[in-house]
Order: sequence, then structure tokens, then C-alpha cells
Amino acid sequence: MRAWRSALPAIAALLLAVVMTWPLASNIGSLGRTGVGPNADPHFGTNGDGMFCLWNVAWVARTIVADPATLFQANIFHPHLNALAFSEANIVAGVVGAPVWWATKNPYATLNVVILLAFASAWFFMWKLVRYLTGDSIVAATAASFFAFCPYVFAHTAHIQLMITGGIPLAMLLMHQLADRPTAPRGAALGVALMVQALACAYYGIFAALMVGFAVLFFTVSRSLLVNRAWWGAIMLAAFVSIAGVAPFLLPYYELRQEQGFARSLDDSIRYSANLSSYLASSAYAHRWLVQWIADWPRWTEVMFPGLLPIVFGAAGLVLAVTPRGSKAMPREREIVLLYGSLGILALWSSFGPAAGLYTLLYDTLPVFSFLRAPTRIAIVVVLCLGVIAALGMRRLVVVMGSRGRLAALAVSVAALAELATRMPWERAVVVPDGYSVVRNLRKAPMAEFPFYGGRSAWHLHTQYMLFSTTHWLPMMNGYSDHTPQQFRQDALVLDGFPSHDSFAVLQKARVRYIAIHWDMFGPRAEEIRTRLQPFSEHLRPLATDERMSVFEIVSFP
Repeated sequence: MRAWRSALPAIAALLLAVVMTWPLASNIGSLGRTGVGPNADPHFGTNGDGMFCLWNVAWVARTIVADPATLFQANIFHPHLNALAFSEANIVAGVVGAPVWWATKNPYATLNVVILLAFASAWFFMWKLVRYLTGDSIVAATAASFFAFCPYVFAHTAHIQLMITGGIPLAMLLMHQLADRPTAPRGAALGVALMVQALACAYYGIFAALMVGFAVLFFTVSRSLLVNRAWWGAIMLAAFVSIAGVAPFLLPYYELRQEQGFARSLDDSIRYSANLSSYLASSAYAHRWLVQWIADWPRWTEVMFPGLLPIVFGAAGLVLAVTPRGSKAMPREREIVLLYGSLGILALWSSFGPAAGLYTLLYDTLPVFSFLRAPTRIAIVVVLCLGVIAALGMRRLVVVMGSRGRLAALAVSVAALAELATRMPWERAVVVPDGYSVVRNLRKAPMAEFPFYGGRSAWHLHTQYMLFSTTHWLPMMNGYSDHTPQQFRQDALVLDGFPSHDSFAVLQKARVRYIAIHWDMFGPRAEEIRTRLQPFSEHLRPLATDERMSVFEIVSFP
């Protein structure tokens, strides 16, 4: 029974993840966020990010087992090196998905298992944190639902890194445990948690580190730990473990910055800063009235509404903690409210970007902020802090109501799930053209696929080829990522005019050996392309062809 009770929260977390994302688990190998093509949901555009994540997680899951030394030498943007560093590497997502990839070779199943575990781990670790702070399992379950299934996370089902939030409450849980009893093992555990969150999502890794850093200062003052050697020894160990674990994975990003000057200016973050509409925008069924209400407001830049119940109970928790009435637990509650209240206010403030001032200060003070561009993503910290304070309000409700309090808390927990329920925009898997059955058996050599989208607004369409490349993993000139190399920008404009002598010259310079032409993607221009390709036919050896695509080997260049 003891083992069963210990496992019950983890089981509940996984079941809730399945229910709240249904029908994902029922078709785990064939549903996803494609974002482009005939299967795309017009109400949830992803600009190719969904396909990018399918490719990204599959690449890491495959390569971290098959050839770890080449992990960052992703098969896109040939001949550029360290192409995985052009965006979030998603190391943790790839590691978690590796067993699924090697069992199925299915990028959809690989990513979807990671998605389910991301939701489940967020719920479980938030539950652990709040239960540690309040001692109440049901209250902790409600707060966990507030955090794990908040509208912000549901709005990012096409961005796997933004769904892996569990490391943030885990880091804060370990921070509280360390403050209660400073030891070296607890310091090391905190360092590992920060490292894992950073490798799962750079944004959240930075946010978690800032939260822990603030908590260190807070506890040092509130608990008079300034001259406590055990405290500072554990903190320094945590810092060493986290930095040492992340540093090797930062080297490709540092090289990219040195070679191509990759950095985010302060102006870049203005576009991705929150506005008032953002904190009232939600994708949940229960919040449709709210979205309609703000329809005439300035367009929101992010979905950041935390929910009505978290706000109501958060306000109650704040009021009750500030106005004690003889509760013996009030000193601890005050400490919790002061810590998470101040963290929440600072996060809320910085989410409004440079115009609000605090984000500018952080950008000028902390070098890591030059890699970030979206202040809105700190909304996850606001939700966590609100959830913790709301738990205090719910806990007080349980105490006041006596025997009926547990039933009331359970009702609130169910109501929280109902309020946050969201229509999931899953789409059917894109059908891979038959020609790739030939491509997967070709000798490794560079490849280019056409149409080669040259306009900036169409770059995301290259993610179709990236997804298809999970069947063969040949290096390819095509690519799409957070950072686009300058050479690709130049070559894409020329290759957009394929077939031509100039486009073949670009292919020759890159030593491309194979080309794939997708007739269905050319649409009504397909016959024109066939006609223009005829003068170059003596340089191409057909390998496979059907109505959708043709694959050729370049045997010579014109």
C-alpha cells in the first residue's frame, strides 16, 4: 500500500496528461502539429514550428545514440556546421524520446510521448512543490493543474521546448529543501535540476536560475544564513554542477555567435513583449467569452491568462496571509507569500519588455539575455507563483470548512480541470512520398529539394523536407530554424528559380549529388518546371518518380 500511494501522484499526472490532450494518446503515431499543408488547422497557425519540432526531436533522439559526437551537425543548411545550434537544441526532449524513436522510427510517436511526459512531469513536480509547502495533497493537485494545464502551455503545443516546464517547480522544491536543511547532496540535486531544465529549454533554464538566485538572497536574509558555511557550500556546489553540465552544450552556440554574430537586440524583444490583451487571452473552452470581450482591444502578443480560479484563490491566499488570525502556520505562509509574491510581480513586470524598464535592466546586466527575444515567455513564472499563493488560499478554505473542507477542495480541483480544458488542434500526419523509399538507401551525400522556397515569408515551408528527411537523414541544403545563415539567404533566392544554370552552379558549389522535385508542391507550375528541366536532362540520372515527386542523381553539371 505504501508503494502504491507513493506511485499514485505520478500515475494521476500521466492520466491527466492523457485526458487533457485527448485524442493524442489514441493516435500517438499519427497526430501532431504540422502547421502547413492540407491538414493544417486554420485557427492554429504554427509557421512550420510543429514540423520543425518533429524533425528536431527525432534528430536528437537518433543521433545522441547513433553518433553523439555529431549531435550538433544537423542535416539541414548544408554545408553549414553546427546547424542544430541555429535554434533550441531540445536535448532533454531528444533523450526522453530516444527509446521511442529506436523502437518505432516514427517522429510523431517520438515527439508525442515527450509531450505527454512534459505535461505529466509539470503536474507531478508542481504537486510535489505545493505539497511540501502546504502539506495538503488535494490542494497541491489543484495548484498542479493550474500550472501544468495553463492556457499558455496549451498555446505552445507546436513548441516542445516551451512545454517542458517541470524543471521550474522541481528547482524551487529543491531550493526550499536546501533552505530547510543545507547539505551537499541537496546542493548537487538542485544543480542537476537546473542543468536539466536548461537543456530542456534555454528560456526556462534562465528563468529557473533567476528564481533560485532570488530565493538564495531571500532566504539568506529571512533566515539569517549569511555566515552559514553549509548554506553557501551547498549553493556553490549547485552552481558548479549546473554550469559544468550545461557548458559543453553551450560551446556550439558560442561559436555561432563568434562566427555569425548571432545575438538578439533589445529591439527584437519589443515585438514579443506582453500587452494587457495578452493577460486576458486564452484558448480554453471556458474562456471564450473573455476572448470575445477583448476582440476589439489591441491584438495580444501571447496567450497568458492564468484562469479565473487561480486568480480568485491567489487573491484569497494573499489576503489571508497578510491578515493573520491566530494561525500557527502564518509565519511560514507569510514567507511563502513574500517570496512568490515578489517573484510573481518581478516576472509580470519583466514580461512587458523594454517599455516597462525591468527587462532592459536585465538585458544590460545579464549577458544570457542577448540570446532571448520573447519576454512573454516569463508568463510561466507568473502562473507558477500565482498557483503557489492560490494553494495557500485553498488550504485556508479547507481548514475553515472543517470536515467539509476536503470535499470542497476536491470540487475546486475538478473545476480547475474543467476551466482549463482546451480544444487540441492535432492534425493527421503528413503522408511521406513513396520516393523516399529509394532515398533512404542512397549513399550518404548532399541533397536539395524543390521547390526551394526563397522568400523569407515562405522559409518555413522547408520544414516539410526536414520532416521527410527523418526517413533518410541525408545532409540537405534546405532548412529552417530560429537563425538563418546569410549564405542560405543568398542561395535560396537563386535556387528559387530552379531549374536554371545559376541554380545548378549553386548546387555544384555545395557539391550536391541528389535532387528531389515535388511536383505536387509546384501545383499548376509543375508542367512549366518539367519543360524547363528538359535541357538539363543529360546531367540527371532518374532514381525514382511518380505523380508526387521525382528523385535524380546529378551525374554532371552544365
